[in-house]
Amino acid sequence: MLPFLRLFLAAVLLCATAFPGSVSAGTLENGEGYNLGPGDVLDIQVYGEPEVSSSVMIRMDGRISLPLAGEIHAAGRTPSELSGEIRGKLERFIEAPEVAVMLVESRSKRYYVLGQVGSPGEYDMTHPVTVVQAIARAGGFLEWAKKGRIMIVGESGGDEKITYFDYDGFLKRPERHRNIVIQPGDTIVVP
Repeated sequence: MLPFLRLFLAAVLLCATAFPGSVSAGTLENGEGYNLGPGDVLDIQVYGEPEVSSSVMIRMDGRISLPLAGEIHAAGRTPSELSGEIRGKLERFIEAPEVAVMLVESRSKRYYVLGQVGSPGEYDMTHPVTVVQAIARAGGFLEWAKKGRIMIVGESGGDEKITYFDYDGFLKRPERHRNIVIQPGDTIVVP
């Protein structure tokens, strides 16, 4: 690899780890780290070692497989954390490996909208989404929708949690009826 390209790539990697709140595919808009999950597609680059670099999808068991590094648990980790583990495993075979883990496609963060909306279905979550935004993305309400009893079905501590949202109340008094930010895996049901 050309020396200036190697230096540039090292600088990009340094910036990504030194400034975790910076905008990148591996972070959310609010600066919190992106936790990888099953279905996410990653590009793993080991600089100067193309035979070890590869694009992988995190399997349903939360693991990935890489040449020389073997099986690695990736789900629930940030790209930076995963990069560190891969680097540690490769040090047995490669002197001072430079590893970059880039999120190519986020497939693990999804939510669902069901019921009286224009386009019920599954939606990717590439940034924080509120109930009102999710309903708009799903085509808005159908004529007979009961806007005052929207359910958000999610999980809390391993248990199912149901939260209700009153859309009409939100429009009348937004300060008293909070626009709920949904979580990955939530299902919004519009009766």
